Amino acid sequence: MNLFLRGTFVFNSGVEGDWKIECDALTEEDWQTLAMLISRRVGSFSDVEGVPRGGLKLARYLTAYMTPHVGPLLIVDDVCTTGGSLERQRAGRLHGENGILGFVVFNRGTLPIWCSALFTLGN
Repeated sequence: MNLFLRGTFVFNSGVEGDWKIECDALTEEDWQTLAMLISRRVGSFSDVEGVPRGGLKLARYLTAYMTPHVGPLLIVDDVCTTGGSLERQRAGRLHGENGILGFVVFNRGTLPIWCSALFTLGN
C-alpha cells in the first residue's frame, strides 16, 4: 500500500481531488514517531481527542504524552482538506482556561486558525 495515491477521489468534505494521502499505509512505528513529533511541537496538553476515523489511531498514541490538568485539549486528525471535520469535533466544546488546540499530520488544504500541521502539502 502506498502513502500517496493518484486517481480521482472524493474526500470526506465532499471535495474532489486527483491525489490522496492514504494513512492506512503508515505502520505502527510511523504512528508512534508522528505522535512523538507532535508532542514535541505542542508541549503540554491535558487530554486528546481524535477526529473519527483518521485521528483515532493518532490520538491513541498521543495519550502517552498527556499531562493531566496541564495545557489545552488537543484535537487531532490525520489529514486536513477543508478543516470541516476539525471544526465539527471542536463545536460546542468548552475546555476551561487552557482552551483547545488542533493538530494534523498532513494539511492539504485549508487549516483552521486554531490548528497546526506537521506537513503542509499543496494541491
